[in-house]
Amino acid sequence: MLNIPIKKNEEYIVDILDNGFEGEGITKIDNFTIFVPGAIKGEKVRILIVKVLSSYGYGKLLEVIKSSENRQEVDCKTYKRCGGCNLRHIKYEYTLKMKQNAVQSLINKTLKNKVNVMQTIGMENPYNYRNKAQYPFGVDKNGEPIVGIFANRSHEIIQMENCLIQKNVSEKISKTVLEFIKNNKISVYNETTRKGLFRHITIKIGVKTDEIMCIFVINGKQIPHEDELVQILIQKYPNIKTIVKNVNTKNTNVILGTENIVIYGDGFITDILGDYKFKISPLSFYQVNPLQAEKLYNIGVESAEINKNDIVFDLYCGIGTISLFMSKYAKKVYGIEIVEQAIEDAKQNAKLNNVKNTEFIAGDVEFVLDDLINNKKIIPNVVMVDPPRRGLDNKSIENILKIHPDRFVYISCNPATLAYRMCCSYENKKLREGN
Repeated sequence: MLNIPIKKNEEYIVDILDNGFEGEGITKIDNFTIFVPGAIKGEKVRILIVKVLSSYGYGKLLEVIKSSENRQEVDCKTYKRCGGCNLRHIKYEYTLKMKQNAVQSLINKTLKNKVNVMQTIGMENPYNYRNKAQYPFGVDKNGEPIVGIFANRSHEIIQMENCLIQKNVSEKISKTVLEFIKNNKISVYNETTRKGLFRHITIKIGVKTDEIMCIFVINGKQIPHEDELVQILIQKYPNIKTIVKNVNTKNTNVILGTENIVIYGDGFITDILGDYKFKISPLSFYQVNPLQAEKLYNIGVESAEINKNDIVFDLYCGIGTISLFMSKYAKKVYGIEIVEQAIEDAKQNAKLNNVKNTEFIAGDVEFVLDDLINNKKIIPNVVMVDPPRRGLDNKSIENILKIHPDRFVYISCNPATLAYRMCCSYENKKLREGN
């Protein structure tokens, strides 16, 4: 029988020993780990145990007895309930250090050959930088339609009040649409009954171009008084270049469906990264923080040390952003992406920028990479990967190890899977070499 030294619904006073990857405080009672959201390393706090599992538990922060010098007043009215960001109670400069330490800890735990993680590169102005907003519609306790953001770890909708990471115009547009819904008595989606029309509004913005795309995610195909809604939006927000209806009638947490109906404009907007102009459509992936993405891509290209003799594979290329960044240094760049619309955009982006040494292929990276290497015998000198959160698949790791490229750059949105895949690669290499 497990000897767990804590009990649910009991209070404890603890010292916070560290912070986890998502910023949560970490403490221990009799060597039993407890995660405490909102607490900072070095603080003494009073907590309530809210969940106990076999090897760790979760505590709710009740009181900060001894505060960290890195704690600050929260500048957002909905921060405690919102699930959008979780480090606003910590000074920005320290959050950068926390992220560096979190990645370093993951690397140290996973790899036998230790590496030093460099300092996190922050933003000059870490406010209102996101170029994509996704707001769900629902009803409040009085049955009135609302639009906002999901509360942390729930589907309760919180009405927005000046979000500090989104573009201000995104919130304004969503509230204009809400007002139109109320005035015209249009239904909003109910997750329980699966009835109601408006599910979400997604807004994409070209940070450098100021072009705006509005996407109405609807449980159907027709919007009452649709033309009137379009006219209201384009007159009030002249930077709106296109409006799209996205049809999603499935019982799913996935926001966007696969069918798009353009009701205003060309169905896409453009933005500028580095020296290149990019076409962005409703379903295509584009980094939500393009200012930092530009820095990231430049570092990636510089690290790859690409020259005019190099064949480059860009795996999970999206709409071809980093492929184009690499194209001016390389002989040929092959971009692979499973989303067909993104590949169409990538091809258009190459044409838009008069880039002729790229080839974009739609398909699962695991199978396309295998075909290029083993059937078509195209062997890259440089491999650049930017996979989803789950990281690289085992087959792709095997193929990359098999061809042993001169240079390999791994861009990761999840350092945990990055460290794990690096460890798998190391072990696979040892097995193949007979060590």
